[in-house]
Amino acid sequence: MPAIDQNSRRRRPTGLLALDETAAHPGHTLYAPLTGTGEVYLVDLRGETVHRWNLPYRPGRHARLLTDGTLAYNGVLPGEDALFPMWHKYRGGVMLHAAPDGTVLREHRDPLQHHDAHHLDDGRILYTALEPLRGADAEAVRGGVPGSEADGGTVWADTIREVGPDGELLWSWRASEHLDRDAYPLHEAYAREHWPLINSVTPLRDGSVLASLRSVSAVVVISRGTGEILWRSAPGTTSQQHAPTELEDGRFLVFDNGVFRPHHDVPYSRVVEIDRESGEIAWEYHDPAREFFFAPFMGSAQRLPNGNTLVTDSPSGRLFEVTKDGYLCWEYVVPHFAGYREDEVRGLFPAEPNAVFRAYRYAAADIPWLGAGS
Repeated sequence: MPAIDQNSRRRRPTGLLALDETAAHPGHTLYAPLTGTGEVYLVDLRGETVHRWNLPYRPGRHARLLTDGTLAYNGVLPGEDALFPMWHKYRGGVMLHAAPDGTVLREHRDPLQHHDAHHLDDGRILYTALEPLRGADAEAVRGGVPGSEADGGTVWADTIREVGPDGELLWSWRASEHLDRDAYPLHEAYAREHWPLINSVTPLRDGSVLASLRSVSAVVVISRGTGEILWRSAPGTTSQQHAPTELEDGRFLVFDNGVFRPHHDVPYSRVVEIDRESGEIAWEYHDPAREFFFAPFMGSAQRLPNGNTLVTDSPSGRLFEVTKDGYLCWEYVVPHFAGYREDEVRGLFPAEPNAVFRAYRYAAADIPWLGAGS
């Protein structure tokens, strides 16, 4: 290694950077380093690791605790071919539940799964996957860089699937069937290999499905009964967003990446609340120096019980908490750096990042086994 580490992120401080215990929500924060081999960490407010899982697959994005204390984890299925250049970067394929000691309790596999898999407490899994469009079906997809389809002129289109604890298919949805090609075109800078690139799926209290369509900059609500789009964010509200979730008052909390944001010459990221009735932004957080907080891809936000928001600045491995007034009261930088193992991904991303897809904060009551010797 040269005398000066050429990884600029690794030269900067890691671990706990800031803590105001009078303002931060107490608890533990869960994250899975994307370039790890299957490690999942639970750290306290002071950044100390209080528990670690070692799972048999590298992360296929993120991990989350269920109400019974088991771990829902999305891993990368080994030995799969790349469907297109970016596929190994965000594919998954293994969706599992694990005990606190890392024992795999249940596993579902789908080699076409990518980005998100939302595990429900009853064992169901709602997740994003792909299907190939070719010929006239592929040509009907609007926008994107001309000639940038996958091999054979293929456009890989998103599907959403829900399976039961035994893997039985319970519900499915196809973008190719339900999305208007003219109303949901790819941004002109995106490759036509994947449309519309759904990076998040979440069930809503009313039974419908909330989804984020990154490459067309749209948040949508999908009817389970008909598959139709019941609601979409107005064009220009968000740009290449991630991880919308439903708040108690019905608003949607969204990580707005800000790539290609209309009418802004300097990109920046923010977290916004979108009012479902009016479509207007009712609250937002951005750094006081807007350009300092910019995540061009990935990212998430979690509303905490005390009204604070936990933000995952994914590419930087930076996790921070802000109050409703925008006061940053906790900040932690993931100290785990490594490179991607697949040659295709290393060619696109040769650096060794400390990235995480999403992080979650849990109160002590949410982790009944912690401190019990597990």
